[in-house]
Amino acid sequence: MTNTRIPQSIQQSIAAKEAILNDNDFMGRIENAAQMITEALCGGGKIHFCGNGGSAADAQHLAAELSGRFYFDRPPLNAEALHCNTSYLTAVGNDYGYDLIFSRLLRGTAKAGDVIVGISTSGNSKNILKAYEIAQEMGVKIIAMTGETGGLMKDYADILLNVPSKDTPRIQESHIMIGHIICELVETAMFGEKR
Repeated sequence: MTNTRIPQSIQQSIAAKEAILNDNDFMGRIENAAQMITEALCGGGKIHFCGNGGSAADAQHLAAELSGRFYFDRPPLNAEALHCNTSYLTAVGNDYGYDLIFSRLLRGTAKAGDVIVGISTSGNSKNILKAYEIAQEMGVKIIAMTGETGGLMKDYADILLNVPSKDTPRIQESHIMIGHIICELVETAMFGEKR
């Protein structure tokens, strides 16, 4: 093999994950996020995911892990990504502005005790920040999955999961790993070990 970029990318991905593995505080925050989501679901709440671009794909992916299944067959859990209705998304984006696409839907579908999980590598996505403002107003708990600095989202977050990297692909790879761990912890807490 002559292309050194391949092993470099793999090593960088491993390094970002090892930094999380070696940070007990970070791993505790992952556990706390899973507990927050579990408590919301057990209390009849809903988990609202949001993100843009690749983070929108991750938001939809993680919502599906909860609402569908993860490791085993069990009842569906109340989780949804806020961007999945394209008619809504394009209407609100056109009529009110893209910054309000998540906050407007959250106001219509959320209630106190729910959880919103915002995913943004920069931590500065305006539409997520607007959703967080509504979440605080409504008593919806906030989890922020970001890159190293946490961006502006860190100021709103009840739990901040800020991947220790400035490289967007490496951050996104860690986000999906963290999200999968949370889904596993939630599923196990609610339904027991059935693998």
